[in-house]
Amino acid sequence: MPAIPSEFSNVTALTKANVYFDGKVVSHSLVLADGSKKTLGLIYPGDYHFGTEKAERMEIVSGACVVKIDGTEDRVSYSAGEFFDVPAKSGFDISVTTGICEYICSFLD
Repeated sequence: MPAIPSEFSNVTALTKANVYFDGKVVSHSLVLADGSKKTLGLIYPGDYHFGTEKAERMEIVSGACVVKIDGTEDRVSYSAGEFFDVPAKSGFDISVTTGICEYICSFLD
C-alpha cells in the first residue's frame, strides 16, 4: 500500500472552507500543479452521508472511521495509513465515534 502523503508541494490552496453538517466536517480544496484536485479535511464524531459525482479515494491521515459504500452491505473500519475508494455517482456513509478523523480526498478520473 502506498504511503499517505504528509505534504503537497506546488499547490494552490483555496481559502474558503467547505463546511458540512453544521461544521462537523470541514475541508479545504487544493489544486495541484498538474490540475488535479484534492481536499484536506477533518471529520468530528458523528454519522454522515456523502454523495459523489466523480470517483474518490479517501486516505485516512489520522484517527479512525467506519465506512459503508452505497450499494454494499459491509461496514469497514479504516484508520491512519489506510484508504478506501468510492465509485463515481455513488456515495458512502461514514461514522467517527471518538476523536477527529483527518483525511485526504483525491478526485479520480
